[in-house]
Amino acid sequence: MSSRTAAGATPSPRTVPDVAVRRARVAVAVLFFTNGAIFANLLPRYPEIKASLDLTNGAFGAAVAAMPLGALVAGLSAGALIRRFGSARVAVTGTMMLGLSLIIAGAAPAWAVLAVGLFIAGAMDAITDVAQNSHGLWVQRLYRRSILNSFHAVWSIGAVSGGIMGAAIAEAGVSTTVHMVISAGLFAVAALLAYRWLLRGPEPRDVEADPVSALPGADQVADAPSTAKPAPQVSMSFALRWGILLALVVIAAAGGVVEDAGSSWAAIYLTGTFGTTAFVASLGFISLQGMQFVGRLLGDRLVDRFGQRAVARTGGVIVFVGTGAALAFPSTVGTIVGFGLAGFGVATLIPAAMHAADQLPGFAPGTGLTIVGWLLRLGFLGAPPLVGAVADASSLRVGLLVLPLAGLLVVVFAQVLSTRQPAGPAEPLEPADEPAAEPAGESSPPA
Repeated sequence: MSSRTAAGATPSPRTVPDVAVRRARVAVAVLFFTNGAIFANLLPRYPEIKASLDLTNGAFGAAVAAMPLGALVAGLSAGALIRRFGSARVAVTGTMMLGLSLIIAGAAPAWAVLAVGLFIAGAMDAITDVAQNSHGLWVQRLYRRSILNSFHAVWSIGAVSGGIMGAAIAEAGVSTTVHMVISAGLFAVAALLAYRWLLRGPEPRDVEADPVSALPGADQVADAPSTAKPAPQVSMSFALRWGILLALVVIAAAGGVVEDAGSSWAAIYLTGTFGTTAFVASLGFISLQGMQFVGRLLGDRLVDRFGQRAVARTGGVIVFVGTGAALAFPSTVGTIVGFGLAGFGVATLIPAAMHAADQLPGFAPGTGLTIVGWLLRLGFLGAPPLVGAVADASSLRVGLLVLPLAGLLVVVFAQVLSTRQPAGPAEPLEPADEPAAEPAGESSPPA
């Protein structure tokens, strides 16, 4: 794009960022879609992989736990990588590496290879997750209103699409290895195409001082005054700051435990307990992700109106009632519905925890987000072997009682979430007051 109009005038600061921010939002949405779709392609193959390797529930759960273990090992490197290479490059590269690691898992001839493949997948997913959320929060700052849930809604669309794609390919009799190669190649291309629309320039540490300078084409408005000034810092004691952060980790981990149960155990539970086909067994995961998408689609409006705390607590109640009823009165339809209600209930939990952590005073930019993104993996790490061990000792139905327990934890710890709506102007980069009315050197505060 030329930096000059046909008449030779420089475009106004309001015009160029508006187009660039909207494009960046689309690009981030593509990254979230690919992240959800790549891994979801493998999930319908879990019963087949478990059977072909002759694994017990405990052994399979331990292999699946290698994924969050990899996330824990590599997760804290995300912040340093983002500062060194930028969130855009890290997210796109991580997406491609995630696809390669799932090829290893899909072609695994033994338990150890499966565990290694999932370990690498977890490492790449953790880094990609922080990078794409960091970039999404960057775009949200420029929009000046809540849009993060919409990105996670797109992730759910990707997960549902990937689950359906994986189930259809599995039913067609295509080998798991060929399936994973197709999936990895397809979504790597999508991520590379999205890269050109992602934001450029300094990461959010400098965006808070000058959001316009981070946009593609920012050289066109380099001399324009900043439209924002740093938000005032709130004093908070060390103990309180870390207490709130740990509570946010519990909330995010509860959401992660519910998501993991849908991805790791739904198909196995439906197949083993009710003798369903591979396609019907995949409906538990698809139901969870589909309803999670609906919840995230509604999430931004609900959060803006009622606040994060009320939305999260209501979600915790829905998880408790929905999964508790499904386990108390087991049936194929009831189980699928129960997983769907669980997905709807946890829809906003991880975005809420990440947003709150990113705004928490007393931490360097990106640190709270990275810590929550890293520690929530403890839920993913502990849940699969715990459920598997309980299933071997009793039954998978008993092991899945972790779901209503997660709902109760959310109800308790949601107290740390905000009750205030993060309202702001509907249009991105439109200042709340007319800049001409302000003294030179001053600007409107961000929402």
